[in-house]
Amino acid sequence: MRSKLIGTGAFLLALAVLGPGLAGCQKQPAHTEGDGHDHEHKRYSTPDSPAATAVTGQPALSGAKCAVHAAPKELCFLCDAALRDKGRLWCAEHHRYEDRCWLCHPEARDKNRLYCDEHGLYEDECFLCHPELQGTGKPVAASGAVLMCAEHGVAEAECGICRPEATRTLKPGESLKVRLPSPASTKIVGIRTASPQIGPTTEGVECFAEVSFNQNALAQIVAPVSGILQSVDVDLGSRVEEGQVVAKLWSASVAEAVARAVLTHQTLDRERKLSAGQVTSQAVLQEAEAAHNAACLPLRTLGFTEERIEEFSHRPQEQVLLEVRAPFAGEIVERTAVRGALVETGKPLFVLTDRAIMWAVLQVPETALAHVRAGQAVELRVDSLPDNVFPGQLTWIGPAVDAHTRMTLARAEFADAQGLLKDKMFARARILTRRNEKALLLPTAAVQYVAGRPLVFVQAAADLFDARAVQLGVQFEGHQEVLAGLGPQESVAVTHTFALKSALLMSRLGAGCADD
Repeated sequence: MRSKLIGTGAFLLALAVLGPGLAGCQKQPAHTEGDGHDHEHKRYSTPDSPAATAVTGQPALSGAKCAVHAAPKELCFLCDAALRDKGRLWCAEHHRYEDRCWLCHPEARDKNRLYCDEHGLYEDECFLCHPELQGTGKPVAASGAVLMCAEHGVAEAECGICRPEATRTLKPGESLKVRLPSPASTKIVGIRTASPQIGPTTEGVECFAEVSFNQNALAQIVAPVSGILQSVDVDLGSRVEEGQVVAKLWSASVAEAVARAVLTHQTLDRERKLSAGQVTSQAVLQEAEAAHNAACLPLRTLGFTEERIEEFSHRPQEQVLLEVRAPFAGEIVERTAVRGALVETGKPLFVLTDRAIMWAVLQVPETALAHVRAGQAVELRVDSLPDNVFPGQLTWIGPAVDAHTRMTLARAEFADAQGLLKDKMFARARILTRRNEKALLLPTAAVQYVAGRPLVFVQAAADLFDARAVQLGVQFEGHQEVLAGLGPQESVAVTHTFALKSALLMSRLGAGCADD
């Protein structure tokens, strides 16, 4: 007698509630006198038998015999499963074809045909006793009768409790039957059924990401010339407008350039007056204009206007300060400027950025690159901001795959008007590759896996369920998308489905067919 200890608490609970009626085939032998005949001293046709070759037209057998059944080794389907008819049910309990097992199906037996009980075939088709009959037996379903599982009240070919191994071959939409002990079993166990929901779903590629400033809206404000910082007008976090003064710098070179420009400006004014009185030539006036333009050119590059240069000509004692201005509106995120400090040309004073748009650098798996392209929508989630989902767009996909991580860099942009995202934040990004507005959705608890295949349990009657193979799509927010194998109006078990899985696999777990 086979026995197994089942240690899973949930499984024991299911057994206790559902009762012994969930057990697999408990088919007991019911031998009667006259079933078959004694083959202990049967004589087999030998390979050298002319009759065998003449009748079957097959090549002579090797003469090797099966050690267990003393039958031709090339024909013994009892030992070699590869020799059995494809698609024909096999009674593993009694070691014969299901449609020839009178111990399981006495009602299907043809009383007018002799039966070989040793090999489980009718005498007129038993090619183990008579190799010359190979290939001449009657078809499996010659009578057109459907073999029924008397224990569970379903077709033998569909009985999942008796044949759980058949789940390996199920295609989406195909199913096996699971019969419960009584119509009240579902209520006792707590199984609740519901139809699938219809709703939108999206399929995406999950990536790790790191937030960064928008490099197209990031600027270093540097000292344009060497000098001494006379004032610092902004601080970290200050919001500035385009052209706003952020610091003032005194530079000897700038003061000298201003003095030169003031002098050329005064010369130009004098020459204009003389030219108006026709005291000087036009050539001298043009030379004065050229000299003034040459003197003002470097100052214009530094932001000095003609009006301001003219003002210095009227106030020669005023200190010349270079105003450092913001190139665009944004926020000061770094500051190295200190009042009174001597700075060199090009020394960074501030870092300015516009945080209205933030970037995220994504690590895209190599295996997902076929589904990813620029322009797709991206959802960004940060652990420190659990209630926020930032929508964005994929703008760039890198041209190379990292040799060690097998990841490709990609970039996405996200609007962040509230300034919640911070530079260098770690995040999780989801690139949306497919959207279905009318997806078939089930709770994730409705799906069970048997032999690596996803199954759902569709209610066919109060005590009968179809263990249905399905094709799954994306899983998110506690729901599972079903792509194929299920209709929108069908009633599916959505809670305590493990009890139904236990019923399906009962024979594997120690309560299956036993005849000893």
